[in-house]
Amino acid sequence: MKAVPESIAATVTSSAGSPQMSSSVRWILASLSLSMLLSSLGTSIANVGLPTLTHVFNASFQQVQWVVVAYLLAITTLIVSVGRLGDMVGRKRLLLAGIALFTIASALCGAAPTLNMLIAARAVQGLGAAIMMALTMAFVGETVSKEKTGSAMGLLGTMSAVGTALGPSLGGILIAGVNWRAIFLINLPLGILSFILAQRYLPQDQQANNKANNKANNKASQRFDHTGTLMLALTLAAYALAMTLGRGHFGALNLALLLAAILGAALFILVETKVASPLIRPALFRDINLSTSLAMNTLVATVMMATLVVGPFYLSRSLALSDAMVGLVMSIGPIISACSGVVAGRIVDRMGAPATVTSGLVAMVTGAFALALLPSIIGISGYVIAITILTPGYQLFQAANNTAVMQEIAPNQRGLISGMLNLSRNLGLITGATLMGAVFAWASASSDIRAATPVAIATGMQITFIVAGVMLVMALGIAGTGRLLAKSNPTV
Repeated sequence: MKAVPESIAATVTSSAGSPQMSSSVRWILASLSLSMLLSSLGTSIANVGLPTLTHVFNASFQQVQWVVVAYLLAITTLIVSVGRLGDMVGRKRLLLAGIALFTIASALCGAAPTLNMLIAARAVQGLGAAIMMALTMAFVGETVSKEKTGSAMGLLGTMSAVGTALGPSLGGILIAGVNWRAIFLINLPLGILSFILAQRYLPQDQQANNKANNKANNKASQRFDHTGTLMLALTLAAYALAMTLGRGHFGALNLALLLAAILGAALFILVETKVASPLIRPALFRDINLSTSLAMNTLVATVMMATLVVGPFYLSRSLALSDAMVGLVMSIGPIISACSGVVAGRIVDRMGAPATVTSGLVAMVTGAFALALLPSIIGISGYVIAITILTPGYQLFQAANNTAVMQEIAPNQRGLISGMLNLSRNLGLITGATLMGAVFAWASASSDIRAATPVAIATGMQITFIVAGVMLVMALGIAGTGRLLAKSNPTV
């Protein structure tokens, strides 16, 4: 392991040379896990409050949905940049700032007197979440031995799933028992605890190991790519808005934003080839391992979003389940994710990342095609069986894919690459919400999905997950091709 502080390295290896988790590393992982939990909870807990906010602020759904969109936009547009900044100025320093920013913004959200102020505070909260998400995985590479990296990544995946699963139920309880402000104020004690743990247990930044490194880092920090950062943020914002505005209707504004995103991406690449210290060096994408991991991550996230977009319509409209039953069935996936994340990480440590990536994708392909076939044969039981195949496969893939990248990356790029992994996942989720939703609407042969017949909904479900299965087969092909290319040209 490169550039890991000796005090930390000593805690993860016994005198006999066998990897262990010492108490200090456990506290480090507890701190990182809480940061991951907070950032994912911030995403899911606000959704349940949107109906209440329409009444409180006398606003339309299109207006209050910006409470969610502002948070996601801040994460998506800034996560790569803050990861790179952490590599330059020090990850612990920036993570502490991110936790503090998230906590203060949560207080501002809870105290917001107007909807506009709430949306602005949510954007600031999203910036804090972006810092936490980008740097938690980077710290795993810095503080955990390679033999235990998979387990640590699995733990972070578990905490992300717990936050996602806990948000709707906790939010509903807080709104019913207190008021809507409580869904933001609940972050205050958690944020303070996270800050204390990070301050006490995370290793000090290693920028000043020697004079040469110090000079190099100072020089690099003075050349932070402001132009590239701004261009990337605007490009990602245009893409995210193109995919989210219109609530499923892709109109002229969406098309204009998509074209702006394409133009922005081209200009960004051009600028990055010209500046002395680019935000993202184009040469990074020559790394077969990194390029294939990012591509697979985007495809897999696109497919997983389909279960969240299509599932509720199928369960309520085609199977005629009550709202309570729909909620119960939809919670199965997040619960399985929360239970299988740590196990998935341990499997990665034993089998190795490449083999586990393949195993996870095979399970996901099986689960996707099962979703296309089994529900039409045995109803809700078929849906549940398919989800119980798909979800553990996703956790296997996620833990292995993140491990494969973060184990081998250079220490001074861990924040950047962690940000890129999170960005590829977010882009997949955003794309999946629009693309898979469009496939579902087309396959259901209805301009208004709410008016589609149960049979049409079932047909849409089948075709959507056949498409999803094909996309996962593509991901499998990317994994195999990448492995062959890496073997034939190991210097690439």
